Amino acid sequence: MGSRKCGSCLSCLLIPLALWSIIVNILLYFPNGQTSYASSNKLTNYVWYFEGICFSGVMMLIVTTVLLVLENNNKYKCCQSENCGKKYVTLLSIIFSSLGIAFSGYCLVISALGLVQGPYCRTLGGWEYAFEGTAGRFLTDSSIWIQCLEPAHVVEWNIILFSILISLSGLQVIICLIRVVIQLSKILCGSYSVIIQPGII
Repeated sequence: MGSRKCGSCLSCLLIPLALWSIIVNILLYFPNGQTSYASSNKLTNYVWYFEGICFSGVMMLIVTTVLLVLENNNKYKCCQSENCGKKYVTLLSIIFSSLGIAFSGYCLVISALGLVQGPYCRTLGGWEYAFEGTAGRFLTDSSIWIQCLEPAHVVEWNIILFSILISLSGLQVIICLIRVVIQLSKILCGSYSVIIQPGII
């Protein structure tokens, strides 16, 4: 009972994280609230991977919904044995939690790449990735941010939003990992047997 409540609480935490991921990813398309850069495709290429909208957002909401259904459906039956039913619920929970790790991990990696690459902006030499060759060193040297002339404050915009996405997806990965550990502990520590005994009909 305690592990079920713990699992439900963890799953509920995934909902606001997913919603915020969608919001933050959408904001990346509109530097300083302007829509012209998205329509003219003058954004960093990593925003088009939909890491926050699709993977850490919509896909995580689907995973969370399935996990909540599995945790709250105490009458779930996949066979005549109650132990058998619990086994399959646990296996399904592990599978969907692992999918959650994959989806949020994708967002984490893409957001980190977008952060290190830097924004696509207009410099004195035209539109380019002004900091692509710095291996992320520009993140700690704000004096060179003025190389980006347009959009205004795009460096700060990208750093803040990609950092938030990294934090949100990182929390999702941790929560899903904890869920996997909880479900595996039920199997390995003998909360119930995962093997159907021959005598059980």
